[in-house]
Amino acid sequence: MISFHNNSGALVALQTLGGVNSQLNTVQDSISTGQDVNTAQDNAALWAISELMNSDISGLRSVSDSLSMGEATVAVASAGAEQITETLTEMRSLAMMASSGMGDFSKFEAAMAQKTEQINSIISASGFNGVNLLKTDVDGAGGTSLTVPSGLSGTGSLSTLSVDGVDFEGSPQFDLGNRTAITDGASALTALGEIEGFLSYAIDSSAALGASANQLADQGSFVSKMSDSITQGVSSTIDTSMEEAATKLLALQAQQQLSTLSLSIVNTMPDTLRNLY
Repeated sequence: MISFHNNSGALVALQTLGGVNSQLNTVQDSISTGQDVNTAQDNAALWAISELMNSDISGLRSVSDSLSMGEATVAVASAGAEQITETLTEMRSLAMMASSGMGDFSKFEAAMAQKTEQINSIISASGFNGVNLLKTDVDGAGGTSLTVPSGLSGTGSLSTLSVDGVDFEGSPQFDLGNRTAITDGASALTALGEIEGFLSYAIDSSAALGASANQLADQGSFVSKMSDSITQGVSSTIDTSMEEAATKLLALQAQQQLSTLSLSIVNTMPDTLRNLY
């Protein structure tokens, strides 16, 4: 029945059109942002989960940056320790030559002093970002090790890795400043024995720093992979399936056109009735 007071067909068509427009807006937002869940209103549970996971991703990225910084710090110290090892090897060769009694002992001692000065320079220059693992005071605040954030636990607490410094300044095993001066064959032999001890300490220190740098690199790789995995998890939870969204968009656009046409038809029914009179 057609009524002048109430066009029920137009009301139904209008409601249908409104529903289609609402769905169309949702799909268009989903396509433009690339996410099905943009606010808590879209899906409160998934939004809350994604926010927690995004927070973890942010934390892991900070940990990854810290590990990279720590790795660089240890790598610089390791390079310094390796250079010290090479210089001590040269000093050992000089002491061996001096102990044979050949040559001017004063020249051997001058060369040894120059190598000692070179080692001290290497120690001073082996710092990075305010941390020098070859010094007695590693960080300028009395520290003896470097602590690096290494991961986040399930409860949100921070785990760390510690890298011990190798004291080339004050260790009794590396008392280079009190080395026996070479004045004759006997003193050269004594100096040779001391340098052998210094060299052993330097080799062990270089190996320890190298192992620590490798540990930090491995942990950094693990943290990066974990961050990538969580990112993929968030993506699968809230990201838009563009294929489905494109298909749905076309369907809704067709429904919108049909709903508009239906509304136009039902709005002309009262005019049709009036033409009967």
